[in-house]
Parts: sequence; structure tokens; C-alpha cells
Amino acid sequence: MTAIIIIAVLAVIIVIVALILFGMYNGLIRSRNRVKEAWSGIDVQLRRRASLVPNLVETVKGYASHERETFEEVTRARSAVEQAGSIPDAAAANNMLTGALRHLFAVAENYPQLRASENFMNLQTELSDIEEKIAFSRQFYNTNVLDYNNRLQTVPTVFIANMFGFQREEFFEADEEGRAEVRVDFTGAQAAAPAASAPEGAETQPEQPGQQPS
Repeated sequence: MTAIIIIAVLAVIIVIVALILFGMYNGLIRSRNRVKEAWSGIDVQLRRRASLVPNLVETVKGYASHERETFEEVTRARSAVEQAGSIPDAAAANNMLTGALRHLFAVAENYPQLRASENFMNLQTELSDIEEKIAFSRQFYNTNVLDYNNRLQTVPTVFIANMFGFQREEFFEADEEGRAEVRVDFTGAQAAAPAASAPEGAETQPEQPGQQPS
């Protein structure tokens, strides 16, 4: 009778331990899946931004065709984003593209007609929206990576992680240039655009005495 009780107790202990181990394993799986899902959110936004680049470059070219070096810099950075094979590579390419786009918008500051272009302003607005989503997605992803990596390094899940070969995930790091705001504020500059876009030689009609301004 005593032997049966001992066997029963051992069986219960084994079952409880097995359930705990299964729970920890499943917890690691869920945590890793959350990291993958969070990364997909970043990847979508990075590709959205990269898809804007050709149209943005062509728009700027229409007004500043001689800025070849800047266009080539942006195009190279876009290719790096599309070809990135790992998270660190994607982060580096993202930082590169952010810097290149800032240079492109700096060029645009010198062209009032470009700043007043409806297509350019629409692209600028869309790009600003994507930048905000990238920043939010990066924060969400890094939070999930931190939680997952902590699980891999703490007892008792560290034993399950080592047993089943769970690997640490990389954070999506943005350097100072990568964190900088790409959007350039042209408020106030656009008011001068109509005057700048007037044909050369055009004269402003003087206001007639007594005439009320429109």
C-alpha cells in the first residue's frame, strides 16, 4: 500500500513538473511569436517608405535635376533597405535612408516652386505619417524583444530555452540620425512660392490710388 502511495505521489509530481515545463515552453513560443509579429509591423512601414522614394526623387528631379549626388544617395539607401537580410542590417539601412531623405528635403528648401508642388506636399505628408508609425512600431518591437530576451536569461525558463535552442532576438536600434525627424517644415516658405513661380520679367501691377485691396 505504501509503495502504491509513493508511486502515485511521484506520478503526480512528474505530471505537475511536466505541466510547468510545458507552460514555460509555450510561454517562450508565444513571446517569440509576439516578437515576429512586432517585426512584421516595422517591415511593412519600412517598405512603405522605400516605395515612396522613386516618386519623391522624380518629383524633386523635376525642379532640381542637377542634384545628382543627393538622388544617388537616396537610391542607394533605398536599395539597402530592400536588400537587408537581418534586423541589424535593416536598422542600419533605415538610418542610412533617414539621413539621405533629410539631405533630399534640405535640397528642396532651395526650390520654392517644388515646395509649393501639390505632389511634393502630399508625399511629404505621407512620409511624415510613415515616420511616426515606424517610431511607434520600433518601440513596440523593442519592448517585446526585451520581454523575450529576459525570459531567456532568467530562471527557470533559461533551462527550457537552452534545452530547446531558443536564441536571443536583436533590438531594432536607431542612431541619432535615424531618430531625427525627416519632415522639413516649409510653413511660411510656401507663401513666397507664387511670387517665385512668376515668369521672369513679369511686373507687379501698382495699386491704383483709392483702390481697395482685394
